[in-house]
Amino acid sequence: MARERWTVLPVWFAVLGILFASLCAMGRESEEQLLQRIQSEQNPVKKAKDEIKLARLKYIQVHDAYSQGQTEAGAKLLGTFVDILKTSWKLLQGSGRKASKQPEGFRELEISLREHVRSLQDLERTVSYFDRAPLANAAQELEEMRVEVLHALFPEDIPLPRKSSPAPPPTTSPGSRTEVR
Repeated sequence: MARERWTVLPVWFAVLGILFASLCAMGRESEEQLLQRIQSEQNPVKKAKDEIKLARLKYIQVHDAYSQGQTEAGAKLLGTFVDILKTSWKLLQGSGRKASKQPEGFRELEISLREHVRSLQDLERTVSYFDRAPLANAAQELEEMRVEVLHALFPEDIPLPRKSSPAPPPTTSPGSRTEVR
């Protein structure tokens, strides 16, 4: 009798695992469903959150394209991906909410931007050197957007970086020597 219980136990675990996986899969939304919900949504925060979900789906497409060596298609999808995240940021900016007082939506965007910057940098390392520029530019653009979101969330704590040209190299006169330590 005890042996029969131990034989049935793995079967039950397998059934539970399949049920859990199917429930998780049912919770995922397709791109079409998200686009329909974005078009009908009136609340800018909910709309921005849906845009973030759509961006996540687009990133998967970007990753798949680059992984399969389709760099031109990947670059086009990358542009769409970045535009979706920009739209989310514009929706939150135009919502009239102060991020430091009502951070819902802003937090999710910052987290998403941080994750996507890291993912793009990881993907960049796997792609040929000559095909990296669009990925590097997208990562840089998303990082700049993330700093803006952080500044909106923490206006006193996070200074916006200055966009200035690099400092010129030090000049030395012909007779002077520069000491290196």
